[in-house]
Amino acid sequence: MKAFVYEAYGPASVLKLMKVQKPNPKSDEVLIKIEANSINPADWRRMVGEPRFLRLSTGLFSPKDQILGADVAGVVEAVGEHVTRLKIGDAVFGEISLGGFAEYVCVREDLLELKPNNLSFAEATAVPLAGNTALQALRDKGNVQPGQTVLINGASGGVGTFVVQIAKAFGAHVTAVCSTRNVELVKRIGADEVIDYTKEDFAKNGRSYDLILDIVGNRTLADYKTALNPTGTCVMIGFTTLPHMFKVMVQGSWHSRRTQQKILILNAEINREDLKVLRELIESGKVKPVIDKTYPFMKLPDAVDYVFDGHARGKVVVAIGS
Repeated sequence: MKAFVYEAYGPASVLKLMKVQKPNPKSDEVLIKIEANSINPADWRRMVGEPRFLRLSTGLFSPKDQILGADVAGVVEAVGEHVTRLKIGDAVFGEISLGGFAEYVCVREDLLELKPNNLSFAEATAVPLAGNTALQALRDKGNVQPGQTVLINGASGGVGTFVVQIAKAFGAHVTAVCSTRNVELVKRIGADEVIDYTKEDFAKNGRSYDLILDIVGNRTLADYKTALNPTGTCVMIGFTTLPHMFKVMVQGSWHSRRTQQKILILNAEINREDLKVLRELIESGKVKPVIDKTYPFMKLPDAVDYVFDGHARGKVVVAIGS
């Protein structure tokens, strides 16, 4: 099979299309013919090996696992002897951590869910990592409730577009923060109000919120304290720099112990049960992935570069199957 392999850390040019051995499923795995995958910031962080501490797990001097790709959608082609839930021919999607930048991959059965019947493979592959992150931030960390006011900093990106829609599905009043060019997009997917950060600072307009989801991670603790209600919660999903993340994490933990405001950091987890929740939201029409661009398989490094530039609107996907 063909796969994009990286043997050294670096920019997208380190991704080389090679012929590699097609894998065989273990007893608890299925072999998937991948029809599409999506690109995530986590992919290029692994690719460049930054922040450096990541290399303690990915390989100090060169990557241990040489095929990236966390999101896949495709068709089950073979099953291991202990697989009971999935069968050959099933259309599936899931978050797999590694191995998605290829034509085939073997995945444990318990990481996969049946593809939503109203999505294409390209749309379905946009869901797992970003959708799970959004759902866990809102429901598990933020404990969002109907009628609450929710502000989303970074509402037009891959995770942000899911946060907007899921928050609305849970009955929240959503204020989205984005740039001028994305105002109409976030309105279209359900935001009740939009703050254009080039014209207005949400921490200086005198308004406060029950829940803040910060996907960009570029604000100070003082900003969160000002923009939160006295009993509000802020969930930091992304970060701009590692030192800033640690600073907010330490200060936020101290602040959370002293007051009724909570400043939390999300560590999203791969979870098939959450994929089931997302599939139900999608099939009910309450959530739909936003696709910015679709690249052919041969142009996968270009897709990674585009995500690295940081201005994707929604998700960037790669069509692998014919």
